[in-house]
Amino acid sequence: MATDPAAAPKEWRGRFYEDFDVGDVYHSRFGRTVTQTDNIWFTCLTMNTNPIHFSEAYAAGTQFGRPLVNSAFTLALVTGLTVPDTSENAAANLAWTDIMLPRPVFEGDTIWAESEILEKRESRSNPSVGIVSMRCRGINQRREVVIEFRRTFMAYKRGAPEVADTFPGSDQDWTV
Repeated sequence: MATDPAAAPKEWRGRFYEDFDVGDVYHSRFGRTVTQTDNIWFTCLTMNTNPIHFSEAYAAGTQFGRPLVNSAFTLALVTGLTVPDTSENAAANLAWTDIMLPRPVFEGDTIWAESEILEKRESRSNPSVGIVSMRCRGINQRREVVIEFRRTFMAYKRGAPEVADTFPGSDQDWTV
């Protein structure tokens, strides 16, 4: 019986440095709808006092006519949406650059992420990791790009001791 090459692996541990090729493109599996609570909490947690993020009365008088989602939240959300495809096995982020916000994000928008691998190289100082650079963008339900940026991170190699399987297992027999 032939194995379907597109079948999901029996054990998913994320991508490692060796799994990336320049030109690979990933689409987030899910979109995430941004809520008023997300926007207000993030704005308060980061002590951002610009009322365009939390005052409907103030925002009504702006060119947008309603509260804008905090752009730092948008960056964090799109980064998070890329993690299952790219950096679940990252040792550290090294850079976010070239951040562009071509369209606003509003409460109620749903955002998906798209990522493309641009470069990869061996680390010169740590044999357990490689350096991966990619570009990312967030796309809303109207097919509009709301954020674009470049991101560089250290990705563990498959055999790195830091990514050894930590599942504890059990010596007990199943009881159900």
